[in-house]
Amino acid sequence: MKVPFANLAEQYFQIKPEIDQAIESVLVGGSFVGGEPVQRFEESFSKLCNIKNCVGVGNATDALFISLKSLGIGLGDEVITPAWSWISTAEVISLAGAKPIFVDVNPDFFTVTAEAIKKKINTKTKAVIIVHLYGQVAETLAIKALCDQHNLSLIEDCSQAHLSSENDVMAGTIGDFGAFSFYPTKNLGAYGDAGCLITNHDELTTKVRRLANHGGLSKDEHLMEGTNSRLDSLQAAILSVKLKHLPAWTDLRIKHAQLYLNNLSGVTDLVLPKTRNGVKHTFHQFVVKVQRRSELQSYLKSKEVQTLIHYPKAIPFEPAYNYLNHIETEFPVSAHLQNEVLSLPVHNELSDDQILYVCDMIKSFYGSI
Repeated sequence: MKVPFANLAEQYFQIKPEIDQAIESVLVGGSFVGGEPVQRFEESFSKLCNIKNCVGVGNATDALFISLKSLGIGLGDEVITPAWSWISTAEVISLAGAKPIFVDVNPDFFTVTAEAIKKKINTKTKAVIIVHLYGQVAETLAIKALCDQHNLSLIEDCSQAHLSSENDVMAGTIGDFGAFSFYPTKNLGAYGDAGCLITNHDELTTKVRRLANHGGLSKDEHLMEGTNSRLDSLQAAILSVKLKHLPAWTDLRIKHAQLYLNNLSGVTDLVLPKTRNGVKHTFHQFVVKVQRRSELQSYLKSKEVQTLIHYPKAIPFEPAYNYLNHIETEFPVSAHLQNEVLSLPVHNELSDDQILYVCDMIKSFYGSI
């Protein structure tokens, strides 16, 4: 049985008439940058997140970078960020002129804690970027209290956490900014690169719009040096269609994750993902910690089950950060995770039979059946 890691073509076929109509409306309208499709998506997404403002941008990396620039982060500043994440959360800090300060993550939840962040705060610290990784919400409320105590800005990277929440508070709504990715494989994905920022701060919203549009809110207005990062109309129209399906798709992912949890609980060579109390985990990825990872991955591939590794290296150990001279003993959890994690297929186009097949193949490999 074939079990692909993602099946975007099948997702398209399920909602093809809606998508085709949305694309045609933009083509007929002839407005491809900004305009009503972008405004409509921004309003719908902000309403779904229960927040005042949403600004569409080119991608989530731009969203993180623009948020730092709008907060005045620059040369001589330090920004705390997880050692275990995708590189964008660190590289935007360097691109803004500041220095990334890495902290290790909780081994059960893959996210940073307030306690770990507190140990890295000094007089140069100006902001914290937390990542709600794999769909698991970090200790946002505790971290926000810590940031308020030390007068630090807080940015939530929600690229993998659409509709995730902590105590019914939506991811991205606690910090100064929530940054979202709409890369095609995300829980809410466009048909190309796309992203957005959400915030309750009106002044920051205006500044973000200027920074993302060459420093101005209208053509030929340049009140500051900015960049060009805009959510294009086609992607906005596509996202508006998919947004209506996101709650149901999210429920399916959670259902698939529970099916894995129920059927793999007896495999002692495998550590299943845990969910923090009070958190709605939306399972952008279903990440297990395994023994003999390379052998298991090869075995599953031979059985036509596609798996991926998120991530092969913790950020401090990437060649890009050799200049910081970090060693593995500084981040022991992340150092172990890079050799243990394996992502199993969990997308909403899967059938129960496919998930049960994956479980059976894993049990077979470890001799459990």
